[in-house]
Amino acid sequence: MSEPPSVHPPRHTSVLSRLIFSSRWLQLPLYLGLIAAQAVYAVHFWVEVVHLLEAAFGSQTALQALVSSIGYKANPPVVSLNETIIMLVVLALIDVVMISNLLIMVIVGGYETFVSRMYLEEHPDQPEWLSHVNASVLKVKLAMAIIGISSIHLLKTFINAANYDEKVLIWQTIIHIAFLLSAMAIAYTDKLLNQTRALGGSH
Repeated sequence: MSEPPSVHPPRHTSVLSRLIFSSRWLQLPLYLGLIAAQAVYAVHFWVEVVHLLEAAFGSQTALQALVSSIGYKANPPVVSLNETIIMLVVLALIDVVMISNLLIMVIVGGYETFVSRMYLEEHPDQPEWLSHVNASVLKVKLAMAIIGISSIHLLKTFINAANYDEKVLIWQTIIHIAFLLSAMAIAYTDKLLNQTRALGGSH
């Protein structure tokens, strides 16, 4: 009869190891701060929506608040809501939504990955991406979200290009391309790492 495999007794975790591992909870106030920032974004979003609705009904105060918030300049000054202002305001609102999505991704994915499990497997509203999130996936998703936000900013700049210096337009385009290249490099690196893991697991 073959001898049963030896079972190693559980190793006791040292006090220092437990302290280092418990230090992950220091990130909790950071995520709570991001939740507070998301609340500020939600308030800002509705303030802009209310201004847009009021301007649509002829409020000059709301119109000037919108023009100031989007940095739109015109000669002669704007006295009524026009298509360009509506487009710039809507793009600004989309920008807020995309940044809020980015915050949710960082808060939920980061907490699940680096702090503690949330055990949302049975929750009907569990995000689809959370089931396979890890540090690598989170990094790629963040890079894609940043590209989307940068695209919105660049589109806003081009729509209002007459009010920007040529150097600003060039540098914003260069920065956007840099974001694109960075995201491609991150995705390619992640692909290489996954291929290396697959090869290692096949042996």
